[in-house]
Amino acid sequence: MESFGTGLVRGIVADSSILITAERGKLSTTDVIRSLRQAAGNVPIAICALTIAELGHGVYHAATAEKAKQRRQFLDEIKQYVPVHPITGATAELVAQIGGEQALRGITIPLADLIIGACAIELDYAVATHNVRHFRLIPGLDVRKY
Repeated sequence: MESFGTGLVRGIVADSSILITAERGKLSTTDVIRSLRQAAGNVPIAICALTIAELGHGVYHAATAEKAKQRRQFLDEIKQYVPVHPITGATAELVAQIGGEQALRGITIPLADLIIGACAIELDYAVATHNVRHFRLIPGLDVRKY
C-alpha cells in the first residue's frame, strides 16, 4: 500500500471525471496513468465498466469524425492498459443497499457515481475523482480528490 494524498490505499478506481478531463486536455493514456501513479504510488489502478460506457458515449456523441477517432483511440488504450472491473451481482447489491439506505435519509446519489463507488467498495479501493461531492455521499467509500 502507498499513500495517495493522506492515508494508505490498497488501490484506486479512477473515476470517469479524471479520464474525461484528461482526454479533453489531449493527454495520452500514458500521461494519465503516469499521473495517477505519481499521486497514488505503486498500487493497482482500475476503472469500472460503467466508465467505459461514459467514455464511449463521448465517442458516439463527438461533433466531428476526427474527434470521434481521437476519443476512440483514447478509450481503446485505456481498456488496453487499465483493468476494467465488471459490474457484478455483488456490485449491484451494494448499489441497491447504499442507494436505498441513503434515499431513506433523503440523500440522492447519481446512479453513475453510485455504481463506480460500489465498484471501489467491492474491490476495497479508494475512488480518485475530480467530483468529490457525490462520492462523499457514499458511506464507507474512501474518496481521494485528484
